[in-house]
Amino acid sequence: MEGAAGSHWHARTGDEVLAALDSRSHGLSAPEASRRLALHGPNALPPQPERHPLVRFLAQFHSTLIYVLLAAAVLAAILGHVLDASVIAAVVAVNAVVGFLQEGKAERALAAIRSLVSPRAHVLRDGERLSVPVADLIPGDVVLLEAGDRVPADLRLLRARGLLVDEALLTGESVAAQKHDAPAAHDAPLGDRHSMAFSGTLVAAGQASGVVVATGERTELGRIGRLLSSVEDNGTPLLRQVDRFGRFFALFVLAASVVLLLYAVALRGWPLVDALLAVVAIAVSVIPEGLPAVITITLAIGVQRMASHNAVIRRLPAVETLGATSVICTDKTGTLTRNEMAARRVLAPTRTLLAEGEGYGPRGALRSAHGEDDAAALAEALPLLRCALLCNDARLQQRGAQWAVVGDPMEGALLALGARAGLDAEHARAEWPRVDAIPFDAAHRFMATLHRGPGGETVVFVKGAPERILAMAQVPPAQLARWERGLHDAASAGERLLGFGAKELPAGRARLEFADLEQGVSCLGLVAFQDPPREEALQAIAECRDAGIEVKMITGDHAATATAIARQLHLADAPLALTGAQLDALPATRLAERVREAQVFARTSPEHKLRIVRALQAQGAIVAMTGDGVNDAPSLKQADVGVAMGIKGTEAAKEAAQMVLLDDNFASIVHAVREGRTVYDNVRKVIAFTLPTNGGEVLGLIVCILGGLTLPMTAAQVLWINLVTEITLGLSLAFEPAEPGVMARPPRPAQAPLVSGFMLWRIVLVSVLFAAATLALLQGMLASGESLEAARTLVVNALVAMEIGYLFSVRFLAGRSLTWRGAMGTPAVLWAIGVLAVVQLALTYVPVMNRLFGTAPLSAGQMAVAVATGAVLMLVLEAEKALLRRVRPSLIQSA
Repeated sequence: MEGAAGSHWHARTGDEVLAALDSRSHGLSAPEASRRLALHGPNALPPQPERHPLVRFLAQFHSTLIYVLLAAAVLAAILGHVLDASVIAAVVAVNAVVGFLQEGKAERALAAIRSLVSPRAHVLRDGERLSVPVADLIPGDVVLLEAGDRVPADLRLLRARGLLVDEALLTGESVAAQKHDAPAAHDAPLGDRHSMAFSGTLVAAGQASGVVVATGERTELGRIGRLLSSVEDNGTPLLRQVDRFGRFFALFVLAASVVLLLYAVALRGWPLVDALLAVVAIAVSVIPEGLPAVITITLAIGVQRMASHNAVIRRLPAVETLGATSVICTDKTGTLTRNEMAARRVLAPTRTLLAEGEGYGPRGALRSAHGEDDAAALAEALPLLRCALLCNDARLQQRGAQWAVVGDPMEGALLALGARAGLDAEHARAEWPRVDAIPFDAAHRFMATLHRGPGGETVVFVKGAPERILAMAQVPPAQLARWERGLHDAASAGERLLGFGAKELPAGRARLEFADLEQGVSCLGLVAFQDPPREEALQAIAECRDAGIEVKMITGDHAATATAIARQLHLADAPLALTGAQLDALPATRLAERVREAQVFARTSPEHKLRIVRALQAQGAIVAMTGDGVNDAPSLKQADVGVAMGIKGTEAAKEAAQMVLLDDNFASIVHAVREGRTVYDNVRKVIAFTLPTNGGEVLGLIVCILGGLTLPMTAAQVLWINLVTEITLGLSLAFEPAEPGVMARPPRPAQAPLVSGFMLWRIVLVSVLFAAATLALLQGMLASGESLEAARTLVVNALVAMEIGYLFSVRFLAGRSLTWRGAMGTPAVLWAIGVLAVVQLALTYVPVMNRLFGTAPLSAGQMAVAVATGAVLMLVLEAEKALLRRVRPSLIQSA
């Protein structure tokens, strides 16, 4: 049995569908239902496999750098240096635990989709109404729907009365879709298949019966689930960069270690054990073992900062990926707009009024659009406004300072419109009591209410589709031309229109019939509605433009509506819009080009959204994608950063996304991008700080091996320096504020190297300075007759002091000189220096630390030498910055 789309059930009549499914309007027989259930299987989506926690934990060790560290630990243990081996193993274990905890919960998007299917359904079997488990539904079953039901399978409607279905999770439309049983166009997109009710959608109003045409994986929900399963996790730009860097770095360390080992044993005549210990010390010193943990913590701090801007990060690496975002694909309704209907224009017979004010509150006024007398224009529009209040089932409620609508949003907007004209809805309803009504139905496209007026008159008020109201009225040609112009203008502006009419009936009438409205209705005018753009979204899009980030709108709405909103938001001077049908017609060779050119994509399906994201990624773009429905889940998962809406988003969308917006506001995405760029800058500062300091340590060790000199530090001392400085000084860089102009520069290319030209120069320069200083201090101490333990202790303290001095220099990546305010440091920097000073004093003067790490107490003068070394290094590096700005500005700019 094909799915709902494959057999074009929406384009067939109900009788044709029943015949094709060998079913009847009174349902299947019980034996036939059992036979089909065995044939088709249960109406359920397949469970999603999950990784075992142990597998996820072991995956944390899958890193070339970790393999090198584990090998060094094993070698140290074999050689009897248990302390060195234990410290290395502890560092690796801590990093694995942190990574495991931060990875979070396994993917549960398909499970969230499965939860959308209601547990039981009402069906007709042998003409009897039964309640059966949803899993037992099969193609050919006749299902009965009522308001509040969740549609249990894909249905071709056989009968529909006033049926409204909330399809937002599939189409993104904020207004419930009107359904009826007439066939839809053969090529109708999903949102226009008015003869279908899809699994997982919610019946907002009315009643219906329909025949099941697809179950389980063959439904629209199932198709989206298959799309979701086909999307692979491509990792994030930072993780890919770190992985490439780690592989290269590890291979370099291994090759250099082997060469040095052979040199020390074969050419310098070192004992094998001593040579192996020296190589272990070099490997441990050069590998930034604390770097993964510091990067993780830096990302976690970014998560906390983003939370203050209503952006909740579900997957830690997404923090950094936001900073690399070059294209944001965003939904329209509720994200760029307010997700509330507002009556913007009133077209009376000869005058046009504009409505001022926001939301559903009464604040605002109605003004003449052409500078005419406001009072005269309002008087002409009064019959229309009265009709809008009386032919209306909604209510407005005040909740604190906010007003909310109970009922249809468009009817709520009409109540707010009346209040801005000075009318009170409750007073009007009391003055014109309702006698009878014809509720809105998609088949006749209008609502009518019968009222008894204050003078005893009986009047019917009508509202509905403008074409339907005009068909009921006898409109003079001149007046008809005005209404047609209004229809055209509204379509161009992306507005929705309602028409209003009235007809007086004989006094005393208590029943309202369709025949009463076939002719003689007086057309009172039109009201244009719009979901207004958010002011903060307009500002955020301007900020994106300054930051070199493209914004593309992807919506299930009509192209005219979406393009009008895009113009108001200044996505482009003349936004280019593509519909889903146009995307389908594009050859594969032109798809990427057209997707890059367009700013608006309308009437899109889940496949369209997925193709758009993939086309952008194929061109090297880093894509952030927003969404709220199940239909968005595949593209949210495919995007580099999936952003789900926290208020109106489905659980499936939230589970597929890396970030959830608590306020459903586009401006919050831009705040998150700013924070992501800051996080990436801080990660690079951590790397720029760690690699040169490690490089200085290893360079000193290599020089000693090549020259046959005494090693300046033991492996345990190297590990001590690396750990205490990375978790204090390195970690303090995670709290650095944003660099000036962080949102005024273009997004970094996806393939940009993690280590820039300026950073590489700094690594070499600082490594040489560190190595030269440590060797000079070591040889000076030994020449003065000090013990090897004291000489190494001075070297360790001097290295720490130099790292403090280098920290102040590396806080400004782009080559800016240190200012007085910068020299004062942030609170995090000052706390880090204070903690580091305490632990260094303990390492130097506490006896148990002396025994564990082979250190010795220093005199006050020796400690002063260590501190002065750090200060001199900072001054040298600041002078180097000033010189480079003059002679090699291009190198500075590459930072």
